[in-house]
Amino acid sequence: MIKLRLKRFGKKREVSYRIVAINSHARRDGRPLEEVGFYNPRTDETRLDVDAITRRLEQGAQPTETVRHILEKANLIEKRKTTFKTTAKPEVKAEA
Repeated sequence: MIKLRLKRFGKKREVSYRIVAINSHARRDGRPLEEVGFYNPRTDETRLDVDAITRRLEQGAQPTETVRHILEKANLIEKRKTTFKTTAKPEVKAEA
């Protein structure tokens, strides 16, 4: 399976990330199939290759949670609707 995830690069304490399409079994800093964006968490700078990202998503690539959040902020994918399950049991009245 192909994933869209972050690949770390930069100096110590000055980290930046590339958003890459990579095989899910490959190591974090392994050789990617394609580099599709850039993310700098210190300045919140984001550069995305929209065509490449949409093509990979159409092919079935799954983004990680962090990449999904970045793509949601850029309005490339819809925000997931979170459903909360209630743990309270409904009251059942026993008739005697």
